[in-house]
Amino acid sequence: MGSESVRSLNAADGIDVVAEIDLGDSLDVLTEAGVEVVVDFTNPSVVMDNLRWCIDHGIHAVVGTSGFDDDRVAQVHGWLGDSPTVGVLVVPNFSIGAVLMMRFSAIAAPFFESVEVIELHHPDKVDAPSGTATRTAEIIAAARTAAGKGPIPDATTSDPDGSRGASVAGIRVHAVRARGLVASQEVLFGGKGETLTIRHDSIHRESFMPGVVAAVRGVAQLRGVTVGLDTVLGLE
Repeated sequence: MGSESVRSLNAADGIDVVAEIDLGDSLDVLTEAGVEVVVDFTNPSVVMDNLRWCIDHGIHAVVGTSGFDDDRVAQVHGWLGDSPTVGVLVVPNFSIGAVLMMRFSAIAAPFFESVEVIELHHPDKVDAPSGTATRTAEIIAAARTAAGKGPIPDATTSDPDGSRGASVAGIRVHAVRARGLVASQEVLFGGKGETLTIRHDSIHRESFMPGVVAAVRGVAQLRGVTVGLDTVLGLE
């Protein structure tokens, strides 16, 4: 993702890539190069240290690294304080299609009794469920709550091996890992006599690049922590 992003950002009008940081490199290179926005595609074990450094040095940050939960978002809020001077944009998925898939799922959520999320990724992915699946489940749960929907029906009383998947905000999420996949997700809705499936597939990492470019262009206008591309795409 880092290499693909560099190629796409270099090709974008009005954006100059002035520094590339890899494992073991000093972050001081960023200030020496006059960096205004950092794009972080690293690892959950180091991303928080990188973000703290960027905030302390007044650099906007776009985060594509997995593993961002509510606790991490709250921690970044704390670092930024009550009057933030920089923007931190945390993006679970940079694909425009995936953003729309989540938006369509939120629209559908109040109209169906049942819903489950199935996410499919390559086996080199280190976290499960994916950030996209987690965000989708949270959005669906919020839409159901706002509509006054009750708990999703499930008569399961015995599941010693966890075959019903993880529960994220009360929504069941299932993770598939297989060679040949890049990133796919299905949201399966069910009602009496019908089902609705909303599916998105990324078949190459270039599908994420329009979102990366939009995030880099938009983050400087933000302050504090923003989750998702909806704001910079004009969907909110």
